Amino acid sequence: MNHDPLQRQKEVAEAFSTADLQNIKGMQFFDPHVHMTSRTTDDYQAMADSGIVGLIEPAFWLGQPRTGVDTFRDYYSSLIGWERFRSSQFGIKHYCTIGLNSREANNEKLAEQVMEILPLFIYKEGVVGVGEIGFDDQTPAEEKYYRLQLELAKEAGLPVQIHTPHRDKKRGTQRSMDIAMEHQLDPQMVIIDHNNEETVQEVLARGFWAAFTIYPFTKMGNERMVDIVKQYGPERIMINSAADWGISDPLAVPKTASLMKLRGISDEDIYMTTYRNAVTAFSQSGQIDEADFVLAKEVDQSKKFAGNTILRGGQQPRVDKSSIIIS
Repeated sequence: MNHDPLQRQKEVAEAFSTADLQNIKGMQFFDPHVHMTSRTTDDYQAMADSGIVGLIEPAFWLGQPRTGVDTFRDYYSSLIGWERFRSSQFGIKHYCTIGLNSREANNEKLAEQVMEILPLFIYKEGVVGVGEIGFDDQTPAEEKYYRLQLELAKEAGLPVQIHTPHRDKKRGTQRSMDIAMEHQLDPQMVIIDHNNEETVQEVLARGFWAAFTIYPFTKMGNERMVDIVKQYGPERIMINSAADWGISDPLAVPKTASLMKLRGISDEDIYMTTYRNAVTAFSQSGQIDEADFVLAKEVDQSKKFAGNTILRGGQQPRVDKSSIIIS
């Protein structure tokens, strides 16, 4: 295993080949579902180099159960604090969605405490929705807290980012939409995530936003994604990477754009599915100003957050933005 950080940074960037980058040169991308808490600074740099100008980090399951409400409080604080700052140090505008994830909704004693603190976070700067919420095992407890958070989103006037289950996905997706309609949410304010071929038609037909997570070997590969865009067109479809702590790819959005280009999909349809639709959907929060994407490029890596910087051990800020090597 290579432990040289500069070589590792170079390998991450080169994994997305020069030819791929030339293929999408000048395009910009917005990843509306990416768990950057799980990623390294190498990934941030590679994303910026590939044209990603903004992203949304949903609150999610961290891989093991949290043990108390203060762990949620600290996690939510990191999404609107340190992670937002860390992203800014690579010229990427960071937003987040805040919510109690479906898996941890099954710990009802803890879930009740989390519901009490959610209003302290969903009105913060940079929070563009309530999410990711919905179903995992499709239990009564998951439904209870899903419904409560839909009402919270309605009260705050925020979009909702819905996690559809890995198991029995079609039924879980249908139930998620049914409940949202019961709570009288406008489908235009609801992003149904982790779609596949068996869910997309109904999601679009009912007027919801259809988001697709490009994961290696599961969920949705980018070749399948190309076929979906060819079949359904770009309206209300958006593409994301998730890029969580499992096997995932933080460059899934630009890589899919490159493949779409090679497969004959128009630049306009690529733009809609890898940038515009996501920005339009989450801009309903009132938190997204695209002018900030330009301002975010003015990076000063010597800045500090709570006394901390992204620089370590006498490192100097990156000066040459056209190079992936910090000399």
